[in-house]
Amino acid sequence: MPITAQQLLLILPNAGPVAGVFIPVLNTAMNRYQIFGSKRVAAFIAQIGHESGQLKYVKEIWGPTAAQIRYDGRADLGNTQPGDGSKYRGRGLIQITGRANYVECGEALGLDLINRPELLEKPQHACMSAAWFWASRGLSTLADAGSFSKITSRINGGQNGAADRQALYDKALKVLA
Repeated sequence: MPITAQQLLLILPNAGPVAGVFIPVLNTAMNRYQIFGSKRVAAFIAQIGHESGQLKYVKEIWGPTAAQIRYDGRADLGNTQPGDGSKYRGRGLIQITGRANYVECGEALGLDLINRPELLEKPQHACMSAAWFWASRGLSTLADAGSFSKITSRINGGQNGAADRQALYDKALKVLA
């Protein structure tokens, strides 16, 4: 069930004109990673909608904030070199973060993300990386079960932005019904 530009804009009204750029590559990515059916698509669109500020950001805004400064040296992200925190900041529609995740994502997508992390800012790779992350973390199974809060935790590590994510999800379920 491909999503249309009209449906996407009903769910993510702030996406505006970029919705047209994302819709074909979003549908390609969802198809490749078997994100189909209203429950999966609604949950996926809600999560990427929140993570990207409704398709506005494909690269994490860098202050650096106190939390971002701590990205350097974080073994759980694979950030082993000075500057890895900034270099491998969140990118793509689901904000792939950390050297280890860039390695894993790059291998899956056939991209050299270690030397060219900015590739995740291109719409086709921003979408494909989000769909890859979704599939590699088993999020379709959670979507099928209606476990939206668990999806948020797997993506975010907590419940940051839970109210916005839930509102987008509720809207997406109605639009895609």
